[in-house]
Parts: sequence; C-alpha cells; structure tokens
Amino acid sequence: MKTKRLNVRNIFDKYSIYLVLLIMLIFMGIISDDFFTTTNFINVLVAEAGRGLLVLGECYVIISKGIDLSVGSIVALSSVTSASIVQDITYDSRILQWMPEINPILGAALAVVVGVVIGLLFGLFNGLLVAYTKTPPFIATLGSMVIAAGLALMYTDSFPVSMLSSEFKNIGQGKVGVIPYVVIVFIVIAVIAWVILNKTRFGKSIYAIGGNESAAQYAGINVKKNTCLIYIWSGVLAGLAGVLITARSGSGIATLGDGYELDAIAAATVGGVSQTGGVGTIGGAVVGIFILGVLNNGLLLLGVSPYLQQVIKGLIIIGAVVVDMRKAMKNN
Repeated sequence: MKTKRLNVRNIFDKYSIYLVLLIMLIFMGIISDDFFTTTNFINVLVAEAGRGLLVLGECYVIISKGIDLSVGSIVALSSVTSASIVQDITYDSRILQWMPEINPILGAALAVVVGVVIGLLFGLFNGLLVAYTKTPPFIATLGSMVIAAGLALMYTDSFPVSMLSSEFKNIGQGKVGVIPYVVIVFIVIAVIAWVILNKTRFGKSIYAIGGNESAAQYAGINVKKNTCLIYIWSGVLAGLAGVLITARSGSGIATLGDGYELDAIAAATVGGVSQTGGVGTIGGAVVGIFILGVLNNGLLLLGVSPYLQQVIKGLIIIGAVVVDMRKAMKNN
C-alpha cells in the first residue's frame, strides 16, 4: 500500500505542472467566452513565442546553476540593430545612411544574422566571465545587461527604428495556413533544445555541472568550455527572439526587452527548473511559458488591471520558488 501511495505521489509531483496548466485552461474557459477560440489561442502562441525562446535559453543556464539577466537587453540591442539594416532607404532618418541599397530578401537575411550574432557575442562574453574569471553569474550577466541596454539606447538615441522592409516584417507576420512563422520557429527550437538536453553529451554535462561542478570536473567534463556554450546558447536565442519580435511589431525599440529576463526566469521556475541546479526539463519549461501566457491572456480578457496582473504574477513566482525549495530540502 505504501509503495502504491509513493508511486501516486511521485507521478503527481512529476506531472503536477501539466495539471496546473489544464486547470487554468478549464477555469479561463469557464469565466471567459472568448478564451476557447482559434483566434485567441493563436494570439497566445504568437505573444509567447518570442519570450518562449528566452525561456529555452534560460532553462539551460538555470539547470547549470547559473542565471542570465542579460537576455532582455540582448533582445533590445538585437532589435534595433537588425531593424536598422532593413529600414526603407528613402527614409530620411535612416540610421545606416551610409549603407548601400541591397536586395530586400538579402537585407532581411542579413538582419537575422546580425541579430543572432549579437546574441552570440554577448553569450560568449557572459560565458567567459563566468567560466574563466569565476565572476558570479548574477554579477556577470547584470553587467552585460546594463552594457547591452546602454548600447541599444546609444545606437538609436532612444528613437524607434521604423519604416522596415516588408520582406523583413513578413518573418514575424507571415503564416503557413493559420500558423504564424514565429510559432513554427519556436516549436522547431523547442524540439532542438529537447534533443540537445536529453540525447547529447553536452546535455548530460549541463545537468552534471548544475548538480555538482566539482564532481563534473573529476568526471572529465570540460566545465569551462561547456559553461561558455551554455551562455552562448542563451545569448543566441535572445538575439533570435529580438529579431522575431521586431519583425512582428514592425519597429525596433531600444527598450523592447525591458523585464523579459524576469519573465524568462519566472516561466522556467514555474515550469519546474530548479534554482538549485541540476533539475529541469524542456517540457516543463514550455508548460511554464504557457501557464504565464494563459494567465496574462485570461486576465486581459477579464479586464484586470495590468498593475494587478504584475502582483498576481509575482505571487505565482514566489509560490513556485517556495515549492522548488521544499522539494530540494526533501531530496536532501
């Protein structure tokens, strides 16, 4: 009998986050007639796809017992730089006035590459600081956050970068049937993230580093190299998110990513990625993304004040961390 109870409890602990999402979906459907509509579901998916990429990157970092506070600012810097490349050549206030006119499709491709490379460089910078100088991840990425935010504001002088090419905007606004491109990109990246984390040596190394860095070192894992790769992964996804969100909104904004790092950390934590390191799944992180997405969407449909929404989100984050810490104490 005890074994059965134990098994039931283990199953409940393992899948409780999915049950929470199911309950939220049912509850929101009951209290709002507009919730269970195709248009609303597509809106939720599109709204969370960009920030969802940040969560997939943050998930790796937190599992390795780190933190990345720079992702929101990387989104902003990626946004304004990629947008400046595809500004209409006839626009008088074009940032890169020296840049010759190029094929719009090539320009859109170049904008994507530049945005991703910016994320890669900042991710590498974070990884080198954490791995080789032993700077605490909180401090290292906090510094990067301030640097990237400052560069984004300097680059644009705080003005939005508008008048973007239709080819570039199509990346964020185009669809295959009823499925937007940004949602397809998120799904593809989520699958890649799952495969890397569960089926590769690198993925196993991430769990080992987060569980016990010294033991991982003794086991022959190159902790410094893998730490750099973890932060590069997070930076690349932040850069890509900046490009996609900019293409969807049609404008590059230097303050675009404000608070996104907190949303990413919150979604990962709600999804069961432990702040103590070594614990977490891509499936759980994705569910965490949609729990906060459904919450935001449902409260918006109900006309709840945005300020109260922040309070509710904060309480959910605190609750998730408390549950996480209690689990960690039981395991120890």
